[in-house]
Parts: sequence; structure tokens; C-alpha cells
Amino acid sequence: MIGSVNALQQSCLARHESCTLPPVNADAPPTSAVSAADDAPQRIVKVRRDYNSWVGSETLEDYALRFTPQRFRKWSEWRVANTAFGAASFLILEAVGATLLVQFGFANAFWAIVATGLIIFLAGLPISAYAARYGVDMDLLTRGAGFGYIGSTITSLIYASFTFIFFALEAAVMAYALELALGIPPAWGYLVCALVVIPLVTHGVSAISRLQVWTQAIWLLMLVVPFAFVLARDPGAFAGITHYGGDRGGTSSFGLHGFGAALTVGIALITQMGEQADYLRFMPARTAANRGRWWAAVVAGGPGWVVLGVAKMLGGALLAYLAITHMVPTERAVDPNQMYLAAYEYVFPQYGWAVAATALFVVISQLKINVTNAYAGSLAWSNFFSRVTHSHPGRVVWVVFNALIAFMLMEMNVFEALGDVLGLYANIAIAWMMAVVADLVINKPLGLSPPGIEFKRAYLWDINPVGVGAMALASGVSITAHLGVFGPLAQAFSAVIALGTALAASPLIAWVTRGRFYLARQPGPPAAAAPAPSSGAQAVPPSPPGGGQGWGPAQAQRSSLGVVAPIPAFPQGGKAQQPSASRQRAHRIHWVAPEASYQRLAPRRCVICEREYEGPDMAHCPAYQGDICSLCCTLDARCGDLCKPHAGLSAQWSAVLRWLLPRRVWPYLDTGLGHFLMLMLIVVPLLAAVFGVLYQQELRGIGDWIDSGGAPSVAAGRAAGSEAAQALGSGFLKAYMALLLIAGIVAWWLVLAHQSRKVAQEESNRQTHLLVREIELHRQTDRALQASRQAADEARQTAEAANQAKSRYISAISHELRTPLNSILGYAQLMGQDPSVPPHRQQAVAVIKRGGEHLLSLIEGTLDLAHIEAGKLTLQAKPMAFGDMLQSLADMFELQASDKGLRFVFEPAAQLPAVVRADEKRVRQILINLLGNAIKFTARGQVTLRAAYAREFATLEVEDTGPGLTADELARIFEPFARGDSRGSAPGAGLGLTMAKMLTDLMGGEMKVSSTPGQGAVFRVRLFLPRVHEATAGTQVHGASSGGSPGTVSVPSAEVPTPRRGYEGPRQQLLVIDNEEADRDLLVHLLQPLGFELRTAASGHDALDLLAAGYRPHAVFVDLAMPGIDGWETIRRARALLSAARGSGHDTRFAIVSANAFDKRLENDVGITPEDFFVKPVRHSELLDWIGRRLDLRWTADPAAAKAPPPAVPAAIVAPAAERLRALEEAVQLGYLRGIMTKLDDIDATQPECAGWTAQQRTLARQFRFDDMGRALAEALEAS
Repeated sequence: MIGSVNALQQSCLARHESCTLPPVNADAPPTSAVSAADDAPQRIVKVRRDYNSWVGSETLEDYALRFTPQRFRKWSEWRVANTAFGAASFLILEAVGATLLVQFGFANAFWAIVATGLIIFLAGLPISAYAARYGVDMDLLTRGAGFGYIGSTITSLIYASFTFIFFALEAAVMAYALELALGIPPAWGYLVCALVVIPLVTHGVSAISRLQVWTQAIWLLMLVVPFAFVLARDPGAFAGITHYGGDRGGTSSFGLHGFGAALTVGIALITQMGEQADYLRFMPARTAANRGRWWAAVVAGGPGWVVLGVAKMLGGALLAYLAITHMVPTERAVDPNQMYLAAYEYVFPQYGWAVAATALFVVISQLKINVTNAYAGSLAWSNFFSRVTHSHPGRVVWVVFNALIAFMLMEMNVFEALGDVLGLYANIAIAWMMAVVADLVINKPLGLSPPGIEFKRAYLWDINPVGVGAMALASGVSITAHLGVFGPLAQAFSAVIALGTALAASPLIAWVTRGRFYLARQPGPPAAAAPAPSSGAQAVPPSPPGGGQGWGPAQAQRSSLGVVAPIPAFPQGGKAQQPSASRQRAHRIHWVAPEASYQRLAPRRCVICEREYEGPDMAHCPAYQGDICSLCCTLDARCGDLCKPHAGLSAQWSAVLRWLLPRRVWPYLDTGLGHFLMLMLIVVPLLAAVFGVLYQQELRGIGDWIDSGGAPSVAAGRAAGSEAAQALGSGFLKAYMALLLIAGIVAWWLVLAHQSRKVAQEESNRQTHLLVREIELHRQTDRALQASRQAADEARQTAEAANQAKSRYISAISHELRTPLNSILGYAQLMGQDPSVPPHRQQAVAVIKRGGEHLLSLIEGTLDLAHIEAGKLTLQAKPMAFGDMLQSLADMFELQASDKGLRFVFEPAAQLPAVVRADEKRVRQILINLLGNAIKFTARGQVTLRAAYAREFATLEVEDTGPGLTADELARIFEPFARGDSRGSAPGAGLGLTMAKMLTDLMGGEMKVSSTPGQGAVFRVRLFLPRVHEATAGTQVHGASSGGSPGTVSVPSAEVPTPRRGYEGPRQQLLVIDNEEADRDLLVHLLQPLGFELRTAASGHDALDLLAAGYRPHAVFVDLAMPGIDGWETIRRARALLSAARGSGHDTRFAIVSANAFDKRLENDVGITPEDFFVKPVRHSELLDWIGRRLDLRWTADPAAAKAPPPAVPAAIVAPAAERLRALEEAVQLGYLRGIMTKLDDIDATQPECAGWTAQQRTLARQFRFDDMGRALAEALEAS
């Protein structure tokens, strides 16, 4: 048998490579759509994603580790078949045929070769068909054909070992050809033969297919030519081969023992089907149009190689016989170089040409096969290391790695030592291949295995006992037979035993396990990605909600392909569960043919590498909550098989041990000692097997030395051999025990490291879970905040819209109220100045004016509120005499309080700043509202004003002893128009406190109120009033002593006679444009008696018609809200007309007289300043002052009327005291008519000698001549 194994080694035994196919259940029912990746338990790190994207690049990868997508299957059927068929060029086939002839004779060799071809063809057909149909290599095919995810890792290692061994064997044949032709030493020849293949393989099947196309014709020609010349020149050259019995002189007749041994050698070539699958995965999809071509190409490129292979093995036997007849030693006659050299000597009589032709032929043949060996090895190593290490540096790296290992084997010249190993490997490889074949041709048709090929980690058990168990059982039985335990006949048929055992064991195990270990969970793309079925295809039903996870005969029924389709049975909880037979029968479904929808799945994007892949290459990952490609799934080391925790290797191993061992041992299985013992149970026999093989190899070497005559005599040789065997055994035993001790230490270290890593991982997982949960809570909080913010924005927008609507309403209602009020107050002013009105009616006119003034104050207050809310009220901060301002207010309200019989107390702090920066008008307005409110609602007791200052903040308190406020009143005290129930019939509109609070907020301060019912209230205001340490030169400080409000310009009273009766100079023409007739008539009644010539217009168009007709007024008064064109447009067009007519549009003065109070503060493009804007109701004195300024008029007075009023401060009239004057001045500055009259009454009561002075001021007040009163007060204060 050793010889047969050596022949197997010399014949490039079998080539096992891995290709990559699509998933098992390409047609599996769609699962529910995945949720967003943001909810994933795992966090995708960008560095990891970039790494996977680089690995996933298919420029050089050639779809290693994954299914070959339809878009990449771009070659024709015959191009792919030719590439696969080119692998049949390896010359080890001839070497195998020659070896079989030499060792077993022609009869046994012939029938063994024929039987080998038949078996390989039948076994290779399903492998080729599945590889081409599903686009998977041998490794992926093995995963889905009963081995599981980690189970196929074992076969990947076996396969990778075969590839570099066969690479070395084929390269050695090529190196001998180079030595024969060029004299290159074998050591350098090995290097050349190893390195020359690498650049041809790096670019994958694209480059390999071109190489096979270019070399196929010349190779076939050079293969056939020597046989043709031998038969032509010496027809009887092979005549005696049928009687050749081998080099041992055996008979030429057929013998069962020899046939079995020869068949064992030949049948090992079945592993070549792995390389064929590597190429057939690029076969284009089968369609109705290419069905015939497709099957022909699959047969030719798949098992079809063995047809030529059988011919080559028989040809090798013929050439070996030819070489032997030419006196070539038998040990050299099996060398392909010598065989073809003998044949080419018939073609080229000159020896040199024959050598050259032989070398060329050998180089071409070995290059064609070694590119395949290197390519298959790169795929096998990629699959092995990617699952062991969860990393993948790239297929090209493993090409170099495989070539370097082969080169090392060649340089070490270990071919003879490999003989025993190859003998063992051959049995294991045959068991593997036949277990795969059994699953494809027996289990799937019987429904013991799911249809199609599922290769993705996400859906597979780590170990499937069907394939792994069948291979282990078949390997164990065949290796035992190979070692001679069952006798010489069984030893000869060991490979056949492996073949038969695997074929029988696979379906048996599948039936016993009921197919539970094929799929760990139900595969299938998300519903969103599944395409609509094509015409004629059956619809794929949805997965049932529960059921067992297994696949069994009762769970399947025939599909249109003739294979049984399994019933999906994976419970929601993720645990394995075998459904009852009744439930299995109730859940039968029809599966769509894989070709019907498999290739039509829409591309989906991987959540890790963010690339798009076809549906069969994708799986739903619960760890990342999204679609993940098979490569990223393979390389991920962090998920912990979250999608199938019950299907991991450790869980399966633990389950097996619990099944085998008694319950009392279970607690020790997961301990460190238990793991150590289990690891040593693997290490001890493994080391024993390695040392046993080496020991047997050394014993054989000693036996060969004795047989070769190295000892003086046979007896001496036997004695020396016995002593050497004992010494060798003792040495090997010591080495074994020493290495076992080291292995035990290393194993214990690995166990402890694993335990530590496991604890760290568990803690990391726990912390990660907590962090993920915290992140999710933060996300929820953020979403709530975003929702709240959005709601707040919507509320703000709603409030702004409401404010705008309110502003528009207030503006509109203000306009509607001011228009009639303009007539009321206007005519009241005219009647008040008309001497023809009887004195007893003047009081009634005054009442009308007071009522109008009160209504106007309500309108102005409401507008101020609207301005503040709309953000249109601006502050004008200037230096202000803080103490003086407070003292003047205290003096004013002290008099008012005394009039009601109240005590007024002013308590300023000792260190009040002299000057602060503030808007004096607004500060005074706040305090006046608070003090006036306190005095108004206090019937007895006192009102106190306190002032303090610290760190640039002023604190002002107003305390009263009034009725106080209840809790409900405090809650709405600052609401507009709110009046407390305890305030009785006190007058007021309810806007004072609201205005004070809003002004305080606008100035950046705060206002608080505290109150106890029946004990009064305290209003506390804090304002930021920065101290002004030095008043700059020329800066005016406003305060109580300024004599007027900020910005007021005093005009000597002599310049404006009162009352005005006309003006000097030529008559002035005025134009009044207003759509309200009453307002037009009012201005006519006011201005026409003074000598002005007036024209009126009811609209802008009428006014423009007047101007177009040649009318040239000196001044124009325009209303804004008019039908047709508004006032602004009227002014623009009027100025354009006047400018065109006179060359300048500025001779005519324009003023706005409108009830639109909001427009006064707006910028405009017609040059109207706030001084040119009069808000209705119009104060007549202000309008006349504007006319006088703009038209440069000098007013005149009626002589009779001029003598009547006394001078501003007659010599005989006594002015009041200074404090009374200041109090009166405050009321005049505010325009508070009732307050002015009250102050004048107080003066009359306390200083009767001032009656003349007060009478004069009453006259001015009734005429609303507040400016004249201000000038008179200033003169009186200056005189005092």
C-alpha cells in the first residue's frame, strides 16, 4: 500500500479547492423588513468599516469567501468550461497510470482506471451542477451540504494542504524538465517554478482563463503528436502491454487485491472536482435560451475532465511501457519527463529537439495546472483563516503563502515522507467528497436536507453532524482498513470503504437528526428587497410564525426542481425546537425553483461596508439590525453569534458532553479544569498520531537500509535493526512525553487565558449593554427634547402669529377709534377757543375734552402695550439725575397723598448715585404708575417710596396700607385691564401696572409684588442703572430740574401769540387729502379762519388731478388709508408731478395726518420725518406750529383778544412756592389734565395769594397749551 500511496503522491493525487456559491435558500420566504441601524446593539466603528471595505474590493479578490454574483458571471459558457477543462493538463495523471501499470499490471490498472473515471464522473456531476447553479466554491458548497460553518473549516484545512502538496509535486515535475533541458539545478528550478505562477494567479479567473485559451490548442497538439508518431513509426510498440504484469513479475491476469489497491490510488483523484467547482461558479445563469449549452459546458468543465483524464492515465501506462521497452529503469519510467521524452524521440530523431519539445510540453502542462493549484489554495486558505481569525488580508496574500509552502516542501525533498501522510489524507479527502455528494444526491431529494446551498454564517450551525459525522465515520473506518486492521483485502479497498461508508452514513445521520442541524434560523431576504416573481414562477409564501427549526422528510415536499423544499421552522425565541409530526404535516409549503427567483433578488446595502450586494449574499443581522454581507458577517468577531446563540461550537460541544456524560459531571464542564481535560483529550492523541507516523517513517528507513545491504549479514542486520528500533522508540517516547508536558502547560495557559478573556468579554458586554441602553435613553431624551423644542417653536410661531394678529387688530381698532375721536377733540378745541361760546357751556366743552383725552389715553396705553409685545418700543438711555428725579416724584405725590388725607414717606438710601444712565421717561413712567396706583387705592394710612442702590442695581419699593390683594388677584395683577375686586369704584383702565411690569422687563429688570389682604401691598422693582461717575463736558443731565422732558425745545412765548388770529404776508394755499369728510371739514374750520386758502380732495387720484390741472399748494396734508392709492403713493406721484412742472419738488411741504399710529415710527422713502407725521386726534397747536415752521410764517393775534390775557408772569401776580411749581411741572410734562387741575386747586387752597397766577394757568390748561404752561413754569422757577 505504501507503494500505491507513493504512486498517488507522484500522480498529483487529488486537487481539492474551494469555490463560492450562493445561499441555500435563495428562494427562501422573505422575512420582515429590518429596523433602522440606529437601534442596533452593536456599534459600527468607522475603522472597522473601512477595513472591511478594503477587503471587500473585488479587483484582486475574485469573490473569495463569498458567492459569485450574477453581474460578475460575464464569460460565456464555453469560456468557463475551457478554463475548467484546462486543469486536466496535469502530468500526474500520466504518472498515476504509469505507476498503476508498474505496480499492479495492465489488467488491474486498466479496469481500475476505467472504474475510477466512472466513479469520479458520477460523483462530480452533482458537485459541478450545484457549483455552477449557485455560484459557490467547494468550501461554500461543503458548508451547505451537511458540514456547517465551522465543520467546513476542517475540510478547508485538508483542501489547502492538498493544494500546496500537489503544487509542490507538479512544480517538481516542471523543475526536472528545466534541469533536463537547460541544466538548471533543481533547487533553483523549484524557486523558478514556484514564483512564476504567482503573477498569473493574482488577478484570478480573468487572467487564468486567458492563459488557458492561449495554451489550450498547442497543449492538445503536443499531447496528441507523440502518440500519433509512435503508432505511425512503430505500430507494434504497445503490442505487449496487455501481457505486462508489473515490475515485480506478477501475472498479467486480473486480481481483486491488485484491482482494489489500484482503485484506491486512482479514486483519490476525485478531489480534483474541487478545482473544477472553483471555475464553474463563474458559469452564467441557466435560462431557457442557453439550457443546452449550459448543461454541456457544466458537464465538459466539470466531470468531463475525467474523460480526458482516463485517456491520459491509459496514455501514461502506454508511455511507461514504451520507456521500459527502451531500457529505462522502472523507477524513472513513471517520470512524465522520461515518458514523453521517449515518445518525442519518435517525433524528433535529434535528441536535443526531443528534449526541447518535451520540456516545452511539460512546462505548458504544469503551468496550466499549477495556476489552478495556487488559485484553489488561495481560496482554501482564505476560507480557513477568515473563520479561525476573523480577518482576511486578501486572497493575493494566500497565493504567495501557498506558493512559499510548496517551495519549502520541494527544497526539503520530503516527498517520500509525505507518502504515509498522503495515504491517510486520501482516505479523509474521499470521505469528505463523498459526504458532500451524498447530501446533494440523496439527502436533498429525500427532503433530509434543505434545497439549495446556504453558506452564510448567519444561518448555519457551526457543526452539522450529518457531513462531519459521515466524514469522521468514513475516515475512521477507511484509515483503520488502510492500516491493515481488517485484513489485506480491506486494506486494498480502503478508499472504496471510505466512499461507501460516507454515502451510507450521511443520509442515515440526517434521518436520525431529522435535519435539525442544517439551518440555525430561517434564511431569507427582507420583504422590501424581494422582487416580484417573474411570470410562471410560484409565489413564495411567508414564513410561518413558529415551529421547529429542523428540516425533515415530514417537513418537505417536491418542488418544480424535483428536490424537496423544507418547511421553515425557527421559533421566535431562537431556541431549537422540533415540531410535532402533525404540525409538520400541517405546515407543508411549495418552494420556488431556485432559478426562478434566486437570481432576481434586488441588490441590498451592507450596514458594515456600505456596499451593495445581491440578495443571496446578504443576511439579516440582529446585532447590527440591518442587512450584512457574507464577508462582513464572516469577519465580525464582536457579535458573539447573536443571531444563533444556540448554534455555536461551544454550545454544541457542551450539549454533546451533557448527552454523553452523567448529570453529576455537568457542573464541571464549564470550569477551567474541564476545559483543560477536554483540550488534552484532543492534544494527546494528536501528538501520538504525529509521533507514530514519524516513528514508522524512521523504522521504514532502517528497514530500507538493511534491505539495501548496509549490514554485514542478514542476522546482523536484524539485530542492529532491533536495537535501533528500541533506541528509536525510547527516544520518540521521551520526546513525546517532553512535548506532551510542554503542550499541557501551554494548554493550561490557554485555558486560563480563555477564562480571563471570557470574564473580560462578559464584563465588556455588560458595560456595552449599559452604555447602549444609556445611549438609547439619551436618544429618547433627545427625541423628547426635539419634540418639545418643536412644540415650543410651534407655540412661539403661534404666539407670534397671534401677536401679529393682535397688533393688526389694535392698529385697525386704533385707526377706527382715532378717526371719530379726531372730530370730537378737534371741535372741542375749536369751541374751547371760540369766545362766542357762552361761559356756562365752556364747562360742557371741557367735559367733552376730558372724556376724549381719557379715551385717547386708553388708546395710547394699548398701543404702547402692543409696541412692547411686538418689540418695537426702543429705550433711549441717557445720563439722569437719579436723586433729583426721585425727589421730584416724591414732592409731586406727597401733595396728592395729602389731598386724600394720606401720609407720604420717602426713604432714600444714604448712598444714592447722583447720576445714572437710564431712559428717564420710562423710569418715571414706572414709578408714576406704581405711586399713582398706591395712592388711588389707599383710603387711609400711608404710602412709602423706598430707594436703594448697590452694585449698579437700583431697588425701588412702593408700599401702601390699602386693602391688599388676594392670591387670585396677585396671579393676574399684571394682566391688561385686570382690576381687583377690593378696589371698589376707583377710576382707571387697568393698564398702569401692566405697563410698569412690561417696561421693567424691557429694561432688563424685575418687578415683584407681595401682599396680605387687609394690610396693603408692596411692589418691588430692581433695575440695572449703571452709575455715571463723571458727566462729560457738554452732556446734558436730565432730571427734575431740567424744566422739561428730554428733547424738548423751549420757545419764547412772545414768538407764538395766543390765540392766533392770522399771519403776516401773502396768502398760503393748503391742500387737504382725506377720504373722511369730517376730518377734511375740521381742518378747513381750523385753518380757513386764519387766512389760509384750502382745497380738499377725497382720494389720491382727485388730488393728483388737481395738481395736474396746475394747482400748486404750499403745503399738503395727506391721510394714509384711502381708497385707490394710499397716502405714500400719493406723495410719490405728487412730488413727481410738481418736480416735472417746477423743476423741484421740494417747494411744496408734505405732512401726514393719519390715524395709523404704527406707521409713525416706520422708515419711508418719501422723506417724511416723525415731525411731519401727525397722529389723529391732532393737537391744533402742534399742527399750527408745524405750518409756521415749514412755511416760515409770523403769526398775528386779534388786538382785542391780545389785550385780554395777562402777561405770562405779571408783576402784581405772585407765583407759588418752588415745591408746588415742581409738582405742577410733573403733571404738565405728562399732559395729565386732571392732575394739573388738582395741583392748581391745591395751590389755591394753600396759597390764596397765587389765585391770579393759577387762573392764568387754568386758562392755558383748558386750551391744552401745555407748552405755554411749561415755559411759564420755567420762568417762575427761575425767578424763585
